Amino acid sequence: MGPQRRLGIYIGCDSPSIIRYLEPQTGDVFTARFADCHFDEKVFPVLGGENKQVGKEIKWYVPSLLHLDPPTKQSEIEVRRIVHLQSIANQLPDAFADTKTVTKSYIPAANVPARIEIPQESGRADDTRESKTRLKRGRPVGAKDKNPRKRKEVEKHDIPKIAENILEETNHESNDNDEHHEPEGNHEISINYIHNGKIWDRNKMDEVNDAFSYLLSKEIDEENEDPEPKSVYECQKRHDWIKWKDAIQVELDSLNKRNVFGPIVLTPEDVRPVGYKWVFVRKRNEENEITRYKARLVAQGFSQRPGIDYEETYSPVMDAITFRFLMSLAADENLEMRLMDVVTAYLYGSLDTDIYMRVPDGFNMPEALKSKPKELYAIKLQRSLYGLKQSGRMWYNRLSEHLTKEGYVNDPICPCVFIKKTNSGFVIIAVYVDDLNIIGTQAEIQKATNYLKGEFEMKDLGQTKFCLGLQIEHTQKGIFVHQSTYNKRVLKRFNMDKATPLSTPMVVRSLNVESDPFRPPEENEEILGPEVPYLSAIGALMYLANCTRPDISFSVNLLARFSSSPTRRHWNGIKHVFRYLQGTIDLGLFYPKNINGQMIGFADAGYLSDPHKARSQTGYVFTIGGTAISWRSQKQTLVATSSNHAEIIALHEASRECVWLRSISRHIQTSSGISLNTEPTILYEDNAACVAQTKEGYIKNDRTKHIPPKFFSYTKELVKNKDIEVRYFRSSENSADLFTKSLPTSMFRKHVHNIGMRRQQDL
Repeated sequence: MGPQRRLGIYIGCDSPSIIRYLEPQTGDVFTARFADCHFDEKVFPVLGGENKQVGKEIKWYVPSLLHLDPPTKQSEIEVRRIVHLQSIANQLPDAFADTKTVTKSYIPAANVPARIEIPQESGRADDTRESKTRLKRGRPVGAKDKNPRKRKEVEKHDIPKIAENILEETNHESNDNDEHHEPEGNHEISINYIHNGKIWDRNKMDEVNDAFSYLLSKEIDEENEDPEPKSVYECQKRHDWIKWKDAIQVELDSLNKRNVFGPIVLTPEDVRPVGYKWVFVRKRNEENEITRYKARLVAQGFSQRPGIDYEETYSPVMDAITFRFLMSLAADENLEMRLMDVVTAYLYGSLDTDIYMRVPDGFNMPEALKSKPKELYAIKLQRSLYGLKQSGRMWYNRLSEHLTKEGYVNDPICPCVFIKKTNSGFVIIAVYVDDLNIIGTQAEIQKATNYLKGEFEMKDLGQTKFCLGLQIEHTQKGIFVHQSTYNKRVLKRFNMDKATPLSTPMVVRSLNVESDPFRPPEENEEILGPEVPYLSAIGALMYLANCTRPDISFSVNLLARFSSSPTRRHWNGIKHVFRYLQGTIDLGLFYPKNINGQMIGFADAGYLSDPHKARSQTGYVFTIGGTAISWRSQKQTLVATSSNHAEIIALHEASRECVWLRSISRHIQTSSGISLNTEPTILYEDNAACVAQTKEGYIKNDRTKHIPPKFFSYTKELVKNKDIEVRYFRSSENSADLFTKSLPTSMFRKHVHNIGMRRQQDL
């Protein structure tokens, strides 16, 4: 009930109306409204001093607030720490001093304060050092542990000792950061660099692949103001230690229940035991609410040797296209969808080689073994453990063997889809590691869940509503899949959540080499520094484009070409996409019910879409019931000499995708007993010459004699076998036009609607 005001040091602002300030006693960073603050620039602590010596008494001159915030011994220690960290920070280049390095979308503060210059004492040598790059930061503001290397080794009663050696510790830490985290060349720091220390080499990431985008999406999903603890020591210092302690005990009980560990023995001479680590994660739902605390004891499999500690490591998982096809099938056939989670799935797999692991902390050593150091012993693993190279494959083999024994069938073309048909119905189990999506009739789903629960410890999550980052809404009219929550996290993470929305993801481009805003970097044009998260933005957008947002596929594909050398123009293109997403957060794919939809394909090519390298763009999309299940926007690897040549290449790529889609649909429908449509798949193309040449065969003349016959022969063979039927379609109605070029607003919205994209508020 007393006064609530606090004394703090102003350090910056989150927005024009919200400031950030540092509390001197604890070193914590808080936010406050600008209107609620009173500033006194005449009263400020004296910073600086000798590099190795700090006075024993540090006085904080605050006459008016002294009775509210009396100085203590602990506050003096913390202030001494802050003073030296500020001294180190002031020796580094100021990012705001060079206007060329300021990225407004990444540093939202509009009125960042000037850097505080620490006065140098007369007897002190000027040892100010300039860093080789702008990356040297020291320990970041907001870090829970200012000196983790030293503090983990001391107890609370050692606080005075910390105070005496704090300067020396901080210097050592700064040297360690210089040695391990200082990049050279064309690098970029990750969006969570202050927590994970990751640095990416742009020159080695010319093509940002799907694996990178998935890992980036996981970082964004798990990123929050309260990061996950990295060790048991950090867990013990948190307010929710009781919940982490329970999670650790649950994990140990699970390991003992599965008989993962064998006897503790002296490490054989020819054996190199793997290490271990505790990993802590808080599971969240689609609303970003914490549902449970999870702890995992994982093996450090990076020390395993191929051919000695493991053989095969590949483990298949369900891809996004198959999952979208199954959702369209569930909507069309009015089927149930249920999500099951296997508890400690990897622990069910049996190892195919002998693996030894160092004895983890917390294990009780037998009395007979305590005479020798613990480091001389190792524990043999009897089952696969998280972190081992072969764990994923061992779990898949175990699950596949169990389902096959019960009568489920799968096919090499989609090995993660297991199907069982009975007289009363059918059930489909789609596997993604330990997440099992069960689709089918209600009675058969219940039998499948009971069978799985009899062999594995399972969690029944009910109707599938959130899986692999996708939000799934079941309505009376169909199934709506979107990524609104992930979309909001992306915009907030890149400080674009307050941006003004735009109607399209990209401006209508000019294919003039000199005026194209997305031309390659010019000779004297400055490349963005490592503080600009260009790779991170591309990875985050690519995950959206691959899952539920085909409307941004062309924009992301175009901007991803400059990942190795982005400029300000390309970064403005990224922000343009973000502003489009800001206005279409709830846009997703809607699969309607009971439409008996047939698969239809659209193919198109953008001739000289990349005029700088004389490359064209391939675009295609396949829909079922008017909603997209598969799409692609990709720059062609060959130089097309005409628009006809580019269209033939695009039609060839679409035909290849069509063959695979027909194979998985035929396998799933036949194995489930669903009526199969044997008619050829219609593939629409807007180039009349291309359609005629495909139907009539290879035409040799001056304009087509240079085109490789394989582009004609393969598609013509499919037409002959009645797998596909190529038809002419007007360019204004061809939905694949969305994936080959930037379009005007009216045409863009028309094609977005034609491929089944809807707003959640419109359903």
